[in-house]
Amino acid sequence: MAYQTTFKRYELKYLLDRREKEDVLDAMAGHMRLDDFGRSTIRNIYFDTDNFRLIRHSMEKPAYKEKLRIRSYCPAGPADPVFVELKKKYDSVVYKRRLVIPEEDAYESFHEGKPLPVHSQIAEEIEYFRKYYRTLHPVVFLSYEREAYAPTDGSDIRITLDENIIYRTEDLFLGSEIYGTRLLDEEYTLMEIKVAGGYPLWISHLLAKDHLYRTAFSKYGAAYKDMAAQKAGGLLYA
Repeated sequence: MAYQTTFKRYELKYLLDRREKEDVLDAMAGHMRLDDFGRSTIRNIYFDTDNFRLIRHSMEKPAYKEKLRIRSYCPAGPADPVFVELKKKYDSVVYKRRLVIPEEDAYESFHEGKPLPVHSQIAEEIEYFRKYYRTLHPVVFLSYEREAYAPTDGSDIRITLDENIIYRTEDLFLGSEIYGTRLLDEEYTLMEIKVAGGYPLWISHLLAKDHLYRTAFSKYGAAYKDMAAQKAGGLLYA
């Protein structure tokens, strides 16, 4: 059984230390609750070309960029649902196309080169994307521990807190164990605020009070920088 969803929203990131995270959690009380996924360890497999065309273009900060990944919220067995996500960003607005299929179908399609077993507009977009970037293949396994929050008033805002962000370039399977290279110091949390419109007043007050400013931190981008630094025999750079 497959189903699909679409999103259109802004996704704004903030890097928090431990004190700032506590302030955020205190401010969210009464406004936000853990969503259906709650606390989970997210596993992602990112796809790119032989020369890493997608991430290199993204790091140039163009007006338009796009990426493809497969995601699960638990160790995925063959029958478990996984999320095939085509993510595009234009003029700071994120457009996400998401297709949910069993892991075994995703494996056969993306590791063995078979067509997606779904006929839909989103499936067609994903297939076109794969054909356009002809050498597209899995390049990075990236995982992190996430707390995901939804609003208590039914509004469209969502807040996620990500920690223990790690990556590797081997064992690229959603059912595998968590191990790899850490991309963010353990005392920091990456907060993402996802919203279709403006911030609620309580968030604006929080950001102003704690002097929290947006960051351009990209998980896959940080992994690519680390891979490039290791290949050059250098150190990880910011």
